[in-house]
Amino acid sequence: MILRRPSAHDARLIAFFLGRVSYVVAVAGALPAAWAAIAGEWSPFASFTLMVGVFCILGALGSSVRHEHERLGWSQGMVVVALTWLLVPAIGSIPLLLSGHFGDPLDAFFDAMSGLTTTGLSVIQDLDHLAPSLNFWRHLLHFLGGQGIVLAALSLFAGGAGMTLFYGEGRDERIFPSVTSTARFIWAVSIVHLIFGVALLTGVGVIAVGLEPLRAVFHGLMIFMAGFDTGGFSPQSTSVGYYHSAAFEAATAVLMVAGAMSFGLHFALWRGRRAEVFRNLETRTILATFGVTLVLTIVGMATLGIYSDVFGLTRQSLFHTLSAHSGTGFSTVPSSEIAAWGGLAFGGIAVAMALGGMASSTAGGVKALRIGLTVKLLRDQVRQVLLPERGIVRRGYYQSGRRRLTPELAQAVMAVSLLFVAMYLIGAGVGIAYGFSLQSALFESVSAGANVGLSAGITDPSMPTLLQTTYIAEMWLGRLEFVAVFALIGFVVSAVRGK
Repeated sequence: MILRRPSAHDARLIAFFLGRVSYVVAVAGALPAAWAAIAGEWSPFASFTLMVGVFCILGALGSSVRHEHERLGWSQGMVVVALTWLLVPAIGSIPLLLSGHFGDPLDAFFDAMSGLTTTGLSVIQDLDHLAPSLNFWRHLLHFLGGQGIVLAALSLFAGGAGMTLFYGEGRDERIFPSVTSTARFIWAVSIVHLIFGVALLTGVGVIAVGLEPLRAVFHGLMIFMAGFDTGGFSPQSTSVGYYHSAAFEAATAVLMVAGAMSFGLHFALWRGRRAEVFRNLETRTILATFGVTLVLTIVGMATLGIYSDVFGLTRQSLFHTLSAHSGTGFSTVPSSEIAAWGGLAFGGIAVAMALGGMASSTAGGVKALRIGLTVKLLRDQVRQVLLPERGIVRRGYYQSGRRRLTPELAQAVMAVSLLFVAMYLIGAGVGIAYGFSLQSALFESVSAGANVGLSAGITDPSMPTLLQTTYIAEMWLGRLEFVAVFALIGFVVSAVRGK
């Protein structure tokens, strides 16, 4: 096969759209800069100013590139997405690195990538004394990543980007015929939830936790951005356990559920089509898998005898299973306690993480729709074998209307699902090579690859460089669901070896 070397036009077009995205992130970076200026946090303010300046320079350079037309081809768009999700955490890590809370640039990049991919694993040192503006930036990365940076660019800049950028960020369905309209709807949903979620968490923080009003607003905003965007960062090192409140955990659970729902499901609920929602294959699948993993976790914890009363057992099992399945990564106990669970409890949480939330949501993992389609494929194969020789099984499913389960769709579902499994196993293999147990290594790899953030204690500032780099790659691959990354690799290979 003869590889075509990318042309100068390809490079100019990619640079142009990367410039657009850089401008969007520069605007976002101005928010924590303003926060730091108002609060008198001058060292963080200087670092945010530097970061925004770099993004503006890249934006200006990209915008200055001349090209014949603005329409992206499929491969070009995928390359833009893959590079965006490397470029933004690289430059976005500047304030983190200059904060003094990270040991080296790789640590700062790890946290920035974890934030943008809504993973939540962290190697930060002394989080409890991090400046509020820097904490805000970490959580704002969740918000940008959950909604999609490229989606933000699509919302602001009409034309030319379209479908390829939309699907490149792991989105699977358009709500409106126009991709730009779909992007704007997603951001509208997010803003509405932002207002509701911060108000809810602030009220619970004041009434149930006893926080002062301004501090309650701060914590409410941080937890909202991490909860709705299924990220997992928190303003305190003890995560949600800091609040010691069942009411606060319940309010957080509402946001985790909302974040794990597809935006198509949000649209259907907003339109009052509730009956249709529960006919969807994806809805039924995620309810079933959540029920199974919850039972496994409850039985496992009961067997271990960690919690003596039913309320405590149910509360911990429900919260952590939901946190894992939604891909959020919040916890009410230290990572050392999670590592000590073992058995069914540990397995239930790990399986929930691997499965993930809904397609076209802020959650990661294999996704409920793929799980549902895989089960249906297996069931149809069995039915086909049992039918008479000329019997035909109708291959279809219901997902916001009747849809055909084509061979091409079946192949794509199986391919991506197997890629996720392979990624989990490779990451676990690297962990085992450094002397960690199979159980802990697999748990941590699944958490990174499914963009969850729960930890069995492996992720910390002293972790080996290769293992840290492996988890960064898993977070990147898992968030973009492989296709955009493979397109970038193909682009680079073609540039080197093409003719």
